[in-house]
Amino acid sequence: MMKRDPRPPFAMFEGDPKALFADMPTPAFVIDEKSLIKNGEILASVARDAGCKILLAQKAFSNFAFYPLLANYLAGTEASGLYEARLGREEMPGGEVHVFSGAYREETFEELLLYADHIVFNSPAQLKKFGKRAKEAGKEVGLRINPECSTQEGHAIYDPCAPLSRLGTTRAVFEREMTKELLGLLDGLHFHTLCEQNADALEATMSAVEGKFSDILPRVKWLNMGGGHHITRADYDTSRLVKIIRDTRAKYGLEVYLEPGEAVALNAGVLISRVLDIVQNGEDKIAILDASAACHMPDVIEMPYTPPLFGADGSGRFCYRLAGPTCLAGDIIGDYLFAEPLHIGDMLIFGDMAIYTTCKTNTFNGMPLPDIWKRAKDGSLSPLTRFGYSDFKSRLG
Repeated sequence: MMKRDPRPPFAMFEGDPKALFADMPTPAFVIDEKSLIKNGEILASVARDAGCKILLAQKAFSNFAFYPLLANYLAGTEASGLYEARLGREEMPGGEVHVFSGAYREETFEELLLYADHIVFNSPAQLKKFGKRAKEAGKEVGLRINPECSTQEGHAIYDPCAPLSRLGTTRAVFEREMTKELLGLLDGLHFHTLCEQNADALEATMSAVEGKFSDILPRVKWLNMGGGHHITRADYDTSRLVKIIRDTRAKYGLEVYLEPGEAVALNAGVLISRVLDIVQNGEDKIAILDASAACHMPDVIEMPYTPPLFGADGSGRFCYRLAGPTCLAGDIIGDYLFAEPLHIGDMLIFGDMAIYTTCKTNTFNGMPLPDIWKRAKDGSLSPLTRFGYSDFKSRLG
């Protein structure tokens, strides 16, 4: 499985972006509007050619200032719970709102019905508890299935088909717990099994879905193929994806949804940081930054992966380990080679920082949240947020 995108992650810039950001406080995220438009155009083209609908999975990118822009290319939003569902309804008006949660709460379900159009349940038990109320409220009702087909390698944390996965209903459980009454509530099926993968992985997954649930597909109206489709990546096989969707629609008479998150904002943002100190342990030099992997880019630790860094192409002869300032010993961003030695105060720019970053930041150790900036189509910069002490303190009182 490939992490991120093989094309240059800093293609949005002409020349050295350090001059552009010279006067900006750090750390800071910058989201590039032109890059979002480029991704949106690719997604809209796929939706048109395949005859499907594509949603924004807000779990990966939820910077709602850009929702009106993305509404030009997407059919709506996908949510993982109440707050994301409300955000999608409020900030992308007119778009569909789909929600899936591993389990819904009784005390918030009625409010959820105010925002969601499609509600997908994780188990027959949850469908039995809430499905009738959702139908009576005029909502589309779905069940998440587990086709038990792992197409990932080495990243079990992101594999919903891994052994003992809690996500989705296997065929065995479906046979045991789905009554005729529950089946009658279903408008659609949902699966989500991919992570940053190409169309060949979807093809294998769809084959498994048909092998397990081909008798159920003709009985529902729609099929949501989830996320993890790296559609806007340079080497993604969009023709193959279009064929898979077209064949599925023709064979079963289904409406098809996709809900990628990363593909929407892939390579559409950067994280700007500066070197606070340089320490040495043996022969190794370690640059301590004002940005933290643990607080500002936790995917780096969870995946794990090493994010691209402007100017560090692997050909330099000066090696530095880049790390955050927190007390966590493992707050390490990665090892990089530079053409010239680093100095305190130097600016560093990490690429592909629009996804799974701003929506996952935290204030561990009292770390400040990076402000979020917008780079408009004309190249101008403007701040979207101004975080401070109150954002740290208000979460703890």
